[in-house]
Amino acid sequence: MSLFRRIFSSKSKSDQKSKERHTEDRSKYMPEINLPVDESFMINFKRNGGKFLYCDSDEEVLDSFDKILLENDWYEKDVCCFDMGLEHKFSGFNLNYVKKSPASFFFATCEYLIADSGAILISSNQLREKKLIELPDDFIILASTSQLVNNIGEGLKGIKEKNKSAIPSNITTIKNFEPQKEKDFLSYGSSSKNLYLLLLEDL
Repeated sequence: MSLFRRIFSSKSKSDQKSKERHTEDRSKYMPEINLPVDESFMINFKRNGGKFLYCDSDEEVLDSFDKILLENDWYEKDVCCFDMGLEHKFSGFNLNYVKKSPASFFFATCEYLIADSGAILISSNQLREKKLIELPDDFIILASTSQLVNNIGEGLKGIKEKNKSAIPSNITTIKNFEPQKEKDFLSYGSSSKNLYLLLLEDL
């Protein structure tokens, strides 16, 4: 059973606190605990400031997407999206899909979810040739649990295997999900994004 199913099933708070205490009591010199890939990703992704919504079905994905739009008042707004499949699947939300910025948010899939850093691996398949700084500060990424890999090396290997005829360009990761509230010259070029991850269970 995946971590996400375990977390969203009933579990006593005392069990959770006991587990956290046990982790804190471990010496820093002891070997690291090898966590399952899904648990490792979740811990690191949340540590990076990301927000994820776990979904059991396509219906839950649509419902979670609706909640994000309501929370941010993004109905009837421009959304930057280069994926016709996403436009079709989410066509019932009264959004204006555009291929450029400015827009209220950027909507895309990803290549892989990197467990050891909590990062999102993307490429020109999602970004085309745009740099992250050229896209909106707010991202919604749709991914599935089958896209979880241990590290970036596994992710790059997977991209090569899936795209043997032509490896995509513009391969990059997003791993800082807490944008600067005030932009200045020190934050220029930052790839930090306010990111929502819609994570569909498909294993």
